[in-house]
Amino acid sequence: MQEPRVSKQKYVESIRAEMEQLLGEVMEAVNEAPGGRVIVDSEERVRQLMHEFRRRAYERAVQMRADSAESAFPPSAE
Repeated sequence: MQEPRVSKQKYVESIRAEMEQLLGEVMEAVNEAPGGRVIVDSEERVRQLMHEFRRRAYERAVQMRADSAESAFPPSAE
């Protein structure tokens, strides 16, 4: 039996709002850095934002796959 799969589109749609918020926060961090110090003053904040989003994105993908696998099995007869 093939493992249940989650459509890429369903996953992207489920996380799109968080991704758009992340991108806005990245631009905010860059815009808030003073001229001549853009990289120095924004790089760490952007790294932290990306790290947190990467963690949430991966957790969401794994959870969606687990949920899909769980729903593929009929309820037990107890």
